[in-house]
Amino acid sequence: MQKIITTGDTILKSSHAYRFCLAAALTVPVALAHAQPSSEEEELTLVYGDNDSVSIATGNVQALRRAPAVASVITAADIAAMGATDLDQVLETVPGIHVARSANNYSPLYVVRGIFSAYLPQLLVMQNGVPITTIYQGNKGNLWGGYPVEHIARIEIIRGPGSALYGSDAFSGVINIITKGPAETQGTELGARVGAFHTYDGWVQHGGKAGPVDVAAYVRLGQTDGFKSIIDADAQSRNDRLFGTHASLAPGPVNVGNKAVDANLELSLDKWKARFGYKLRDDLGTGAGIASALDPVGKQKSERVTTGLSWTDPQFLPDWGVGASINTLQYMQQIPVDFQLLPPGTVLPSGAFPNGMLGGPDTTERQVRLAVYADYSGIESHRMRVGAGHDDLNMYHTHETRNFTYAPNGAPIPLPAVVDFSDTNPFIFPQHRRLDYLYLQDEWNLAKDWNLTAGVRHDRYSDAGGTTNPRLALVWDATFDLTAKLLYGRAFRAPSFNESYSITNPVAIGNPNLRPETNGTAEASLAWQARADAQVNATFYRYDMREIIRTVPNAAAGTGATYANTGDQTGHGVELESSWTVNRDLRLLGNYAWQKSTDVATGRDAGYAPHHHLFGRADWQLAGAYLLSTQVNWVADRHRAPGDARAPIADYKTVDLSLSTRHGREQWNFTATVRNLFNADVREPSLAPGVALPHDLPMAPRALSLQAVYKL
Repeated sequence: MQKIITTGDTILKSSHAYRFCLAAALTVPVALAHAQPSSEEEELTLVYGDNDSVSIATGNVQALRRAPAVASVITAADIAAMGATDLDQVLETVPGIHVARSANNYSPLYVVRGIFSAYLPQLLVMQNGVPITTIYQGNKGNLWGGYPVEHIARIEIIRGPGSALYGSDAFSGVINIITKGPAETQGTELGARVGAFHTYDGWVQHGGKAGPVDVAAYVRLGQTDGFKSIIDADAQSRNDRLFGTHASLAPGPVNVGNKAVDANLELSLDKWKARFGYKLRDDLGTGAGIASALDPVGKQKSERVTTGLSWTDPQFLPDWGVGASINTLQYMQQIPVDFQLLPPGTVLPSGAFPNGMLGGPDTTERQVRLAVYADYSGIESHRMRVGAGHDDLNMYHTHETRNFTYAPNGAPIPLPAVVDFSDTNPFIFPQHRRLDYLYLQDEWNLAKDWNLTAGVRHDRYSDAGGTTNPRLALVWDATFDLTAKLLYGRAFRAPSFNESYSITNPVAIGNPNLRPETNGTAEASLAWQARADAQVNATFYRYDMREIIRTVPNAAAGTGATYANTGDQTGHGVELESSWTVNRDLRLLGNYAWQKSTDVATGRDAGYAPHHHLFGRADWQLAGAYLLSTQVNWVADRHRAPGDARAPIADYKTVDLSLSTRHGREQWNFTATVRNLFNADVREPSLAPGVALPHDLPMAPRALSLQAVYKL
């Protein structure tokens, strides 16, 4: 639990999309009436929210310490105090969560309690309660390009299983990003930021009324060249040693720049709420290379358009509350300039690539999610919820160009030119999946100070079959100051389209017979209000993952791999967190997480995730008008995965410093932030066995950002 403001990415070159969004940003505030809260205290409550309540655990708002889950809440005030500019920086402060990186695009991997995979689809990320999962990879999208935080009202996080309420991917945890609505915005805010690596951002957000309609609008434009940390050896370095060539571009910098547009619009009228969202990432870099070989040439673009319409009536009938929603997601992943999978001059046993090994896989998908629920409180001491839904998940267009084909054993065969294989032999053909689900939940106050929450959900997939996942949570208010919880839940993850249906992929071939991954987790948690101004929480957990989807070598072909349900993993750990308001000018908070995860087949450490993760922050209010925040993040004892003979990856410790003004409305507020103050050599592990990127993934050096915000 913590507090922060925000930063973003950059001001973009002109295009029709950029001009449209900028025009909307400048005209919306003028067209809408301005509504002000009646006092500064009310204003802070509206803007920053409350980190003592949570809704993600059951769908109903309740006290955080009594929620039937291990949950954390981060408010806009937390984000402001922290000086964070991106969602990744915020999540790294949560106990039990570590943000690793994929070589592919340097996409963030949110590792919860030691559960790691190449694309990490085992964590459900939602925006305003709606999954933002892309169905090709089953995660939030590899072409992510960051997530700005200035429009976030609060983030609610469950560590542990959530499938009994949220279905697939709520496997290691659930993250729900709640954006600012009309109540949280209140008036107009103009903001700009400049930072290291040629990073620029500008945004405007507004909350008010248009007649009887409550309105919140937000637009942000940004761009960054990204940090240029050096990869000293890559996959082509190994090829050069094997085949006597000199094609590798290593040593060379990673490629993590992008241009960005983000926009949200929320309209509320009585029981109705409509939301519209737009997220564009253009000229997105390839990280350390799509095939772990440096690629300064390839360009990527992702476009995400979301719509939502909901109706809720908490007093539809005596003892009954009901709600219904329809949400859509249109997602496009495009490669405007083909990936340079391997650089010019590459020579493989199957042939030479004088112009490099080139490929451009595109996907376009459309998702429609229908959901209804009803709450019933007519039985004494019970609050019941029943919900149902239907998801239509359609990856309706795929396209691929490349300058190679495949031999029968899967080896790439060079072609004299780039060829369009979309209709003949692409990496994947369009796919369509339908999902129907039903869930039941009962919150039962079974005795004084005792609450039992029981739930179960059944999901039926058109292609992956059915699965049923229960949960049970017993919460005891042992004393006025101490609450204890015993929790058990079972979660699952359905195979992604890539894992099930890929047919010509240089990494791995799909398997349509895959079964869902499963995870059973038991947790015990204590929340102690040590004194009026200090709180301590402790959580102990143990999980058991089965049917993990991993790649296995194609022994018969002699090359390549295929996805299969071939892994099991167990893990256990402890998470400690505390906060102490020392006086009106000083607040201390911190957390420590220890975990150990074991690969069942080998009996060895599962690798990648830190065994020890310590975070601490201190916020000082200076002279009433300034806030100085310093934080330290220590990541230690990361083992290698089975089959990786490299030495354990080095520990690191980073220190961040932020200074901000705290003036009221109609005044400028400024924030200066230095991240990685002492320029630590931060590296995230590359995938086992480590021959492609032997020295792991270097992260950003010291970085300074300056932000200015004006509130009307």
